[in-house]
Amino acid sequence: MANTPQKSTPSPEARKPVSTARGMNPLEDVEQLFDRFFGGPRRSMLAEFPLWDAVLASAPSRPPKVDVVDREKEILVRAELPGIERKDLDVSVNEHTVTVKGQSRRESEDEDSDYYRREIAQGSFTRTVALPGAVDADSASAKFSDGILELTLPKRKESHRRRVEVK
Repeated sequence: MANTPQKSTPSPEARKPVSTARGMNPLEDVEQLFDRFFGGPRRSMLAEFPLWDAVLASAPSRPPKVDVVDREKEILVRAELPGIERKDLDVSVNEHTVTVKGQSRRESEDEDSDYYRREIAQGSFTRTVALPGAVDADSASAKFSDGILELTLPKRKESHRRRVEVK
């Protein structure tokens, strides 16, 4: 009699369909699918591979999260820049866009260091944001405090917001 591989019956948990409910994050659905396929949480398994530290350290920095507030006579742009120093920022403005460039730096590494895990990386980013109206770039002002960049951009007179009466 030949050895034939026996098929294993999937557990009831593995047979559940992936949720497609509204408001569910599609990435969570993919994570759940992988978890079911591989039989457990992938993140804990992947965290044990020492090569992940090198992969995470070489990954580019994420672009900053940005808020754009359209006020009556100005546009306020806030950018979240944790770990960035003022000297490592480059901000440029034209009539219709704002570009923020930055770089996070790491202190020089000691060859005899006692690192067990190193995930904090250096890197650079560039983020360009379209503005909801034309601004006067020459009158722009900027503040940077506690990792938050705030740009105040006065609107050009012709781009001021105005209310239109509907009849």
